[in-house]
Amino acid sequence: MQKGKGRTSRIRRRKLCRSSEPRGVNESHKSEFIELRKWLKARKFQDSNLAPACFPGTGRGLMSQTSLQEGQMIISLPESCLLTTDTVIRSYLGAYITKWKPPPSPLLALCTFLVSEKHAGDRSLWKPYLEILPKAYTCPVCLEPEVVNLLPKSLKAKAEEQRAHVQEFFASSRDFFSSLQPLFVEAVDSIFSYSALLWAWCTVNTRAVYLRPRRRECLSAEPDTCALAPYLDLLNHSPRVQVKAAFNEETHSYEIRTTSRWRKHEEVFICYGPHDNQRLFLEYGFVSVHNPHACVYVSREILVKYLPSRDKQMDKKISILKDHGYIENLTFGWDGPSWRLLTALKLLCLEAEKFTCWKKVLLGEVISDTNEKTSLDIAQKICYYFMEETNAVLQKVSHMKDEKEALINQLTLVESLWTEELKILRASAKTLHSLQTAFT
Repeated sequence: MQKGKGRTSRIRRRKLCRSSEPRGVNESHKSEFIELRKWLKARKFQDSNLAPACFPGTGRGLMSQTSLQEGQMIISLPESCLLTTDTVIRSYLGAYITKWKPPPSPLLALCTFLVSEKHAGDRSLWKPYLEILPKAYTCPVCLEPEVVNLLPKSLKAKAEEQRAHVQEFFASSRDFFSSLQPLFVEAVDSIFSYSALLWAWCTVNTRAVYLRPRRRECLSAEPDTCALAPYLDLLNHSPRVQVKAAFNEETHSYEIRTTSRWRKHEEVFICYGPHDNQRLFLEYGFVSVHNPHACVYVSREILVKYLPSRDKQMDKKISILKDHGYIENLTFGWDGPSWRLLTALKLLCLEAEKFTCWKKVLLGEVISDTNEKTSLDIAQKICYYFMEETNAVLQKVSHMKDEKEALINQLTLVESLWTEELKILRASAKTLHSLQTAFT
């Protein structure tokens, strides 16, 4: 038998491979987690599967204490540990919420409670949980304007909408905050500041789990579906795992079961949903490396950038695409241009004498080799345009990191988003090249 070909050698290589994987550092000994576990235990939560740890790449998360099998319960958090609108209404804020008209939204109730309890400090019954929450967030609404300006155009527009939404939320809530003055010695304006509400809004938006909708007469008709889940919300996202998560009405616990297997001391992940990186950045403030759902969006302006301006039927073609839902969600992905993008380009590239075939294009039929080749050529030009734009932005980000040290964390996050998009564009360029060779 040749050296290195036997069973012992294979086992040794597997062990070496596993040992070279990044390992988390257990943080159970840290005072904030000792206090949190005591607090959870007092609320009837027991867990031996998971331990808090810090991992390279993902930061703070939860590590498996033992091997976890497919279908096994990862965590079961009792209802008494959940922070919901019921928690808020039963608290000292309940009387103020009940009498306020028009009724506050469920989101406002949760945010008000978070700000108030954080202000209470050591007096808060929720202090052990509040202590492990992030002090700041990296959602676009929290980024400096000059960093937001570096985002892809579609994401930048959504980020500006998000900021305007939170600002309006704050402005419309100030009268309610003023009604709470009897509860505090300090002026409520100094407690319920914009930055305090922004922190609370991000906490709910990035960390809440979903509950079945409930209706409270003292709250507005907006969906009351959010709950904060201490300890459970330390689980990080991976697009490659699947879990079953829901509130169990029989056990009165929020439960998560894995459909994957985990080795001892591995980081345990859950999936927030099949989101692309722009959505993850917008809603949660992070980017997932090698995200299979990641893509690069093509706007209407870029879609027609390389089409002949003399095409008299262009407006009609755009109208058809719009009417049939082919003007948005046009993307490049890891496996090349999406079917929707290529279909839109094929319709836009129809010659005058073939224009009546537009319905066949939307049904996926091939009209001609010329139409196929032209649409692939345009797709390649768009792809190369995005690659040039992405490289230019990455270069700008690199310069800013050297010049603006205070923004380095925010810039690094933006850099990771563009870097992932560049990888996608390069993969798409290769796919397009392969498709084009069929017509040469």
